[in-house]
Amino acid sequence: MMKRIAAIALVMAFAVPVHAADEEHHSHPAPEKLGSVNFPTSCTPAVQREFDRAVALLHSFAYAASEQEFRAVATQDPGCAIAHWGIAMSLFHQLWEPPAGEVLREGAEQVRKAVEIRAGSLRERQYVEALGTYYANAERDAPAVRAERYTRAMADVARNNPGDPEAQIFYALALIATAPPADKTHANQKQAAAILEPIFRQQPQHPGVPHYLIHAYDSAELAPQGLAAARAYSKIAPSAPHALHMPSHIFTRLGLWDDSIASNQAARAAAHKEGDVGEELHAMDYLTYAFLQRGRYAEAEQVVLDLRSMKNLSASQFKTGYAATAMPVRLAIERRAWDSAASLQPLPQSAPHVAALVYWARAIGQSRAGHPRSSDAEVDRLNACLRELQSAGNAYWATQAEVLLKEAQAWRLAADRDPQAALVSLRAAADEEDAVEKLPVTPGPIVPAREQLGELLLDLNRPEQALHEFRTALTLAPGRRGALVGAAAAAERLGDAQAATQFRAQLTP
Repeated sequence: MMKRIAAIALVMAFAVPVHAADEEHHSHPAPEKLGSVNFPTSCTPAVQREFDRAVALLHSFAYAASEQEFRAVATQDPGCAIAHWGIAMSLFHQLWEPPAGEVLREGAEQVRKAVEIRAGSLRERQYVEALGTYYANAERDAPAVRAERYTRAMADVARNNPGDPEAQIFYALALIATAPPADKTHANQKQAAAILEPIFRQQPQHPGVPHYLIHAYDSAELAPQGLAAARAYSKIAPSAPHALHMPSHIFTRLGLWDDSIASNQAARAAAHKEGDVGEELHAMDYLTYAFLQRGRYAEAEQVVLDLRSMKNLSASQFKTGYAATAMPVRLAIERRAWDSAASLQPLPQSAPHVAALVYWARAIGQSRAGHPRSSDAEVDRLNACLRELQSAGNAYWATQAEVLLKEAQAWRLAADRDPQAALVSLRAAADEEDAVEKLPVTPGPIVPAREQLGELLLDLNRPEQALHEFRTALTLAPGRRGALVGAAAAAERLGDAQAATQFRAQLTP
């Protein structure tokens, strides 16, 4: 993450950027650019600039750097209670995995300190009290319950402080973070966007607003509305690797692969420079996905080779584990390298929903290489992952594991010459997958179940049904190469040369 360097802290992104001519004649680095944030506090004026920087970092999910800056503020001004709120907020990764263990305890301790100091304005105390609802009773209440509680508390903060944009922005983020994945009306996301859009017009340089608008619009239904925010965010906060990456969420949804590639190449380079392995891998996963969709296979292979050169990776950190696991799985499955897929290995300390990707790939690889009985052990492992997730009450990832299991069973049945049962299993997987939204950690399923269903129908020489499934898959994930290739093949078999030509035209780099 970004290191706190005094010289840069004085010349923040809130300042005027250096002109290109100056950059050519001076060797010193360009000023840090994080966007413009104004979070008034009752702390000593000497720390206000640092506090605003910490909030700007927080809004771009530069959590480690944000925590460091908030701690520096608390050290400089021991009476600054809201700085302890900031530390606790930097430990509360609302759109990622919930804090646990020592991190959760530290967050609760920071809230306690903020309450104990009790200095600050009524507004600041409301922020602290709202966050306290998340950290309270953590040993008894599930993270989702506490997140809902926090969202309700932030609704009160926003209502009680209508003139405070930060209250509205943090409330919008809470709404997005607690949006039910199965709610295809996207009610929370639309409510958040309605809050954020007017602020975006009023504060076009605020980093959090376009960031959260991208998340609000990260669905097949809403993605076109997110393009303006996607185009803006990386220019507002280019010093934050996550800001360079985030536009690719919208680009992925719209099939804008060249834009996604450029976005994630920049994010990857920035994250590597700062030593942020999780953010680097996250960008590499999206980059691999985009290269594959563009047909730039050699470059996708190179990203995976680069991954293999990164030593001591562990899946204990979910963001790291998921990306590092997904990349080689994507490459093998999308390139139809069935033997490679069958030989993949999970990373050490993989959570069941991460290891499930490998077991699924091995099962698919074995069945599609003509060895269906060899996939039985992988199907059993997928079943074990599903049971573990269900026992833990992890409903979202249990659903994803069940989809993978049904897909693996379908291809096993197809290889064993039971096509009707295979179609039933794969259709059930597609319906189940389409009913829930993906999480931000992934650009999408390795191969959407609906696309796999089209491929199986094509294999069974049912081109009319296959074309219907491919068209449906492309409405949910525009521009996916596998669906376009399949749709073109199905159209050709139906004698529709015009449609086949239109599908193939979208494949041209």
